[in-house]
Amino acid sequence: MEPLANKIRPTSLQDFVGQTDLVRSANPKDKLGAGPLRKAIEEKHLFSFILWGPPGTGKTTLARIYAQALNARIYELSAVSAGKDDIRKIVEDPDTLLENRPRLLFLDEIHRFNKAQQDFLLPFVESGKLTLIGATTENPSFEVIPALLSRCRVFVLKSLSEDELRQIIKRTKIKVPKAAADWLVALANGDARIAITALENCQRLYGTITLENLKSTFEHAFIRFDKKGEEHYDTISAFIKSMRASDPDAALYYLARMIAGGEDPKFIARRMVIFASEDIGLAQPTALVVANEVFRAVEIIGLPEAQINLAHGVAYLAQAAKDRRSYDAYFQALEDVRKTGNLPIPLKIRNAPTKLMKELGYGKGYEKYPSTSSGQVPNESSYLPDKLKGKKYLKSKD
Repeated sequence: MEPLANKIRPTSLQDFVGQTDLVRSANPKDKLGAGPLRKAIEEKHLFSFILWGPPGTGKTTLARIYAQALNARIYELSAVSAGKDDIRKIVEDPDTLLENRPRLLFLDEIHRFNKAQQDFLLPFVESGKLTLIGATTENPSFEVIPALLSRCRVFVLKSLSEDELRQIIKRTKIKVPKAAADWLVALANGDARIAITALENCQRLYGTITLENLKSTFEHAFIRFDKKGEEHYDTISAFIKSMRASDPDAALYYLARMIAGGEDPKFIARRMVIFASEDIGLAQPTALVVANEVFRAVEIIGLPEAQINLAHGVAYLAQAAKDRRSYDAYFQALEDVRKTGNLPIPLKIRNAPTKLMKELGYGKGYEKYPSTSSGQVPNESSYLPDKLKGKKYLKSKD
């Protein structure tokens, strides 16, 4: 049976809800021109682009509307399961070689393509054999190789507003009481797919939509949410806390659970890089080197082999000594910055590139190495603004 989300999917911008900045019509009254995607669709402008935004905000729908407007042959792949062979088949497809139509590759979750796969895709995009439409929930600046990113325009999509979600709920033609609609809109949190799927499942289970029936629907095990769901946040939290508690067995278990559940390995690796500085810090500075190398391995190798690199890194980080002093010190300093604003910098450490500045006392009294043998700067030599003199952010190890 065709999912409800597909049944009600818009086929033109006229029925599309959300992303006003991208698809608005030109309005002479407020002197705003047409949104860039609408302009491209109306003018049939062929180019590669990436749609970056949260789940359920219209990325797939916009790609299909664009393809239809340009009378293009669209191939849809998910980077989770696709590889080089899939791209090769598209490029060599005899049906399209004979057609005088553009070939669009819609690559969902493009951030899941590793560097080698993106390198393979690049020449086809560069030569125009394929026009790429990438979709991602992750920042493409970090997830897409620079050479490929430079050949694509990036459009940023926003979570749907409550009013926009209500419009989409009405489009399902399912009778939804106000209390149930309010609860569903709050729960969906800007994701149309969550709202539509919940209504569809509730109707199948109970026949009618009520607040109680909707809540009961979400208690069934077959309703699972991926990267936006509660389990996602609970599991990554358990993973971090296990490493923080120096419990490698628990940390490895939660790592395995995330990998088996389809979590993005680069998301895990990024959290490990953060953990290396936040929790291990000065106790074992090489932890940051290890975590960065794990991230690099994940980026280059990809799954399934990269899970071995992740396990190696997790075991190392979990067993490393912990020291949060640099983390705590920075945020205490940040709190003072927010409280006191831009305090005057002491004259002795100001730059003095001109004669006038030297005459005004800039740089006067500067000592290059004022530290004592203990490594601590004496209060009288402090480089902090006068109002904060003597303040200690980085506590001694003792």
